[in-house]
Amino acid sequence: MNLARVAGVVSASLACLGASSARAADPAPWETGFQPAATPVMQFIENFNSGITVVIALICLVVLGLLAYVIWRFNERANPTPSRTTHNTVVEVVWTVVPILILVGIAIYSFKLLYFAGEIPHADLTIKAIGHQWYWSYEYPDNGNFTFDANLVQDKDLKPGQLRLLTTDNPVVVPAGQTVRIQMTSTDVIHSWAIPSFGVKMDAEPGHLNESWFKVNEPGIYYGQCSELCGNGHGFMPIMVQALSKADYDAWVAQAKKKFARAADGAATTQVATVPSN
Repeated sequence: MNLARVAGVVSASLACLGASSARAADPAPWETGFQPAATPVMQFIENFNSGITVVIALICLVVLGLLAYVIWRFNERANPTPSRTTHNTVVEVVWTVVPILILVGIAIYSFKLLYFAGEIPHADLTIKAIGHQWYWSYEYPDNGNFTFDANLVQDKDLKPGQLRLLTTDNPVVVPAGQTVRIQMTSTDVIHSWAIPSFGVKMDAEPGHLNESWFKVNEPGIYYGQCSELCGNGHGFMPIMVQALSKADYDAWVAQAKKKFARAADGAATTQVATVPSN
């Protein structure tokens, strides 16, 4: 590897960690909707949510229109002699068949989403996330089997632009545009590895290996947190993922193999690895 390129990657990484402009998806004040979708799965979820919202709005408008019509057409002044009709075959068929068709349509689309999110395609990279009370550790079996811990950066150690309660000393680094299989397990209690902008939320259970996948569309920094109540440190085990171009990712891997202990050597090291900028 070109030494000049490595030196440039190292120096650029320091600026990346402290610069807020590198953030791609993080919580915003007064946010009411989803974070920007960063993966195909999250984009599917957003589309499904938008479609269901339209269906709900149309149903509400139709019901509201029918109520308004009934109030106007069949109030006591306009209709002093009410009808004694007890059955209407057409109306009963319509109000039975139409809801069934709506639910079937929703079910078909939701099953497609469940299959798309659950069926893991051929992965370019596998990462193993291990939950602890209260931090995460990560293993990279496809890149030399090195491992590292990702601990919360304390308030006093935060650099300008870094987010409180979301920044870790070692981010999870992945290549943008490639499929990543993420496996989750735990050493103590149930945790949950969740990145809102990825559409990923999976429990990490002791003695069990769960897995999901994502493919980050664009380079940047993405944030998540443990989403399973796991003890009094639950709110202090964030997830920070940095997606890099393939070339920068390969440069980071070359550094990480030297910076971090190998998984086979025992416990993970807490030494910080530098991360290339986008």
